[in-house]
Amino acid sequence: MTTAVPAAVLVLAWLRLESPVTGGWTIAAIVVVALAAAFVRPRWASVPVAALLAVRLAFGQWPNHLGRAASRFSNGFLDFYDVRTPFDPRVHVAMHGVILVAIFGFALLVSLAIATRRLVPALGGVLVGAGWPATLEGTGHTLLVGAAVLAAALLVLAGLTERRVPRALVPAVGALVLCALAASASSGIAKPGLVAWQQWDFYTAPAAPVSVQFAWNADYTGIAFPKRRTRVLEIEAPPRSLFWRAAVLDRFDGDKWIETDPLAGDALEPEHRDASDLVRQKVHVVALDDTRLVGASEPVSFDAGDAPLDTRAPGFARLETGLPEGFAYTVTSYAPRPTAADLERSGAVYPGVLTRPGAFLDVWPGVTAPAFGKPRRTLLDTRQDIVRYAPILNAALAVSNSASTPYEATMRILRWFLVSGGFRYTSRPAIFSDAPLVGFVAETRAGYCQQFAGAMALMLRYLGIPARVAVGFSSGRYDAKRHRWLVSDHDAHAWVEAWFRGYGWLPFDPTPSGRPEQGTLSAPYAHLTTAASGGGAGPVASIGADSSKASGHRHGETGTAHSSGLETPAIVRPHRHGSLVLLLLAVVAAICLAVAGTKVALRRVRYVTRNPRRVAAACREELAAYLLDQSIEGARSATLHELGALVRHELAVDADAFVAA
Repeated sequence: MTTAVPAAVLVLAWLRLESPVTGGWTIAAIVVVALAAAFVRPRWASVPVAALLAVRLAFGQWPNHLGRAASRFSNGFLDFYDVRTPFDPRVHVAMHGVILVAIFGFALLVSLAIATRRLVPALGGVLVGAGWPATLEGTGHTLLVGAAVLAAALLVLAGLTERRVPRALVPAVGALVLCALAASASSGIAKPGLVAWQQWDFYTAPAAPVSVQFAWNADYTGIAFPKRRTRVLEIEAPPRSLFWRAAVLDRFDGDKWIETDPLAGDALEPEHRDASDLVRQKVHVVALDDTRLVGASEPVSFDAGDAPLDTRAPGFARLETGLPEGFAYTVTSYAPRPTAADLERSGAVYPGVLTRPGAFLDVWPGVTAPAFGKPRRTLLDTRQDIVRYAPILNAALAVSNSASTPYEATMRILRWFLVSGGFRYTSRPAIFSDAPLVGFVAETRAGYCQQFAGAMALMLRYLGIPARVAVGFSSGRYDAKRHRWLVSDHDAHAWVEAWFRGYGWLPFDPTPSGRPEQGTLSAPYAHLTTAASGGGAGPVASIGADSSKASGHRHGETGTAHSSGLETPAIVRPHRHGSLVLLLLAVVAAICLAVAGTKVALRRVRYVTRNPRRVAAACREELAAYLLDQSIEGARSATLHELGALVRHELAVDADAFVAA
């Protein structure tokens, strides 16, 4: 009872910081391990084994790499400065691990102190271990928790003290608990944190999350990237340069592409998928203010542990509470690499889910283009309000030039935007209030990624090729030492995805050089060779090149950005781990020194007297305390000589000289 009740109070105090409370069996196992370590002999062996088990339970792996375990603990600890409590343990996994470690550590401290009958460490462990989380805003009932802490401390005091506990103390504690229950149930009692220790900011805070939806809104009025790059994602993936998709814009409505609920064909995969084309990535969120989970090419599945993901549509996932810094998840994507010859043979055969009205051949609400190969000169005659889009239809027919396959038509349009059409990149294009994509294609031919992607996707639909606009990030910069792609807010991008039989949705990037994003699209079918494009200039070497081998400046970045990476890296936590561990060690050392110093001072004070009776009483107290440390308790009325005899009998140590002196 003396050990179990304080442990239960510690668990109650710390779990107030979580909502919902999960992992009940893990929490119970943590407490059992802590209590068992205190009473299993020899303790020099049981305590380290218990610590290893606790780390395994808290972080899900054995601490065979001390730096990795320290990194997870450090990140979870520092998250308390940036995340409001109560937090969701399914999302903030590292914070949940820190709470489990705290429960284990304080439960072990209290149980060890009780087992060795150390009153001061036992009381300190209860008060600090349960009082620390009480300084944060949890789920309420602060006074109730305080009463529970007081009751646990009094129980420890009653179990370890040598003096008799007054009988009146029991009903007094009961009355205190009842009063706390009544007070905590009242809405008139404010329960804020007692100490705002979260403001004791001894570390460099991470960059504030940034949103990149300014690059996805498709208003075609211009775009302005922030002057300073902010790293938003780090993605563990092969060095093959891919685009990281966050969403698709399926509907062209009101002169722009818009995002809707996913359509039935948005995650349509080929009938026979090659397992070798599956790419696994682990995405680490650094500073992205969004709810969408990104994945390479065509995501197939998302795994974020117990996090409450919204995955109502295959290939798309959201975390409605937002993506917190440090959140990590795994994506499996289908990223085929067909050749130009493969796509030439795929033909214009499409499932009905792609070509029916309201799907991926709609060029206006209620207007569906005929499938590839069928006449389309009268397509715009059906609705007078889209006659103004005749220049885009005419451009699509002229550029495709009676292409015999959807792939040939796609590559001719891609080459037109990149090479032969006289287009250029600018973040400040001319603004057209009416039919902005028509003005872009027929007049200015100057714009940014949203205009290039929107115009190409619309042209493909006019030709009867299922297409859509995809938004997310270009590949970013690959860190070969860490095997990670470093993606910044400047890499926010839009491109085109077209559907091909046997391969599904494939990305194409029609935006020419000049944009600020880093990285290229690694896709052999998108090489602009003379064979694929039906004549014209030679190949454009940088398109489709693997960015791990490319020389850079494909998108007009400056040499500084490529040679030194981001101007101010947003990830700073790897540089804070050492200082945090040293700080925690210093705090622990200071507490140990304070406890030891207090005990020595108390022992010395007993002898600061000339009264021989007080000196004898001090000697008796010291001898009784020594026996209690050895789990030997004498009678409360035992004299100094009787205690000396007990030492000789139980420990085979002659204490006669000490008693006589």
